[in-house]
Amino acid sequence: MRSRRFLRAEQTALDWDAPGLLAGVDEAGRGPLAGPVVAAAVILDPRQPIDGLADSKKLTALRRERLFDEIRAKALCCAIGEASVQEIDRLNILQATLLAMQRAVAGLRLPPAKVLVDGNRLPTLPMRAEAVVGGDALVPAISAASILAKVHRDRWCAEIDGAFPQYGFAAHKGYGTAAHLAALRAHGACEYHRRSFAPVAAVLTRAAA
Repeated sequence: MRSRRFLRAEQTALDWDAPGLLAGVDEAGRGPLAGPVVAAAVILDPRQPIDGLADSKKLTALRRERLFDEIRAKALCCAIGEASVQEIDRLNILQATLLAMQRAVAGLRLPPAKVLVDGNRLPTLPMRAEAVVGGDALVPAISAASILAKVHRDRWCAEIDGAFPQYGFAAHKGYGTAAHLAALRAHGACEYHRRSFAPVAAVLTRAAA
């Protein structure tokens, strides 16, 4: 019969290294002046490897689009979560990003045993989680999540561009480019601009004055 001491040590090891599904999580849209922040969670299928996974920022738009469809087809499961402009303005961008990550993980059809998150901050999750700096270039599941989040948000920008063509969302994706800032000064802010971000707040202050 095993000693009580040995059983406690064995249980501790099992808790820490318990086998199970691994999910990668990443976000897109922390820096732009408009639109939601988007997070994705992906559990890859080792039986269906996907070639070319990498940090989404290092891929062409066409390559991201193709990988988006392949990830959706081959992953064991994946999910996308958002935090709205209103939530960003109310909570701040960091807390809204963590909220989007929580929603993405909660949306997975299969519960992961462990979650790896790109960056150095973690959302509160009910399972073991680790932050991986540079994870979108190191961990395939995080790379896949970065691609899903980026493509999803870029598609949102293209859709909103049709309703608000004066801002050029399809081109700059909401970032504070010279063209975007000029459009803000000329047209003011629309409903999708983040009021808590300084360039947008400055335009609104000038308009009010």
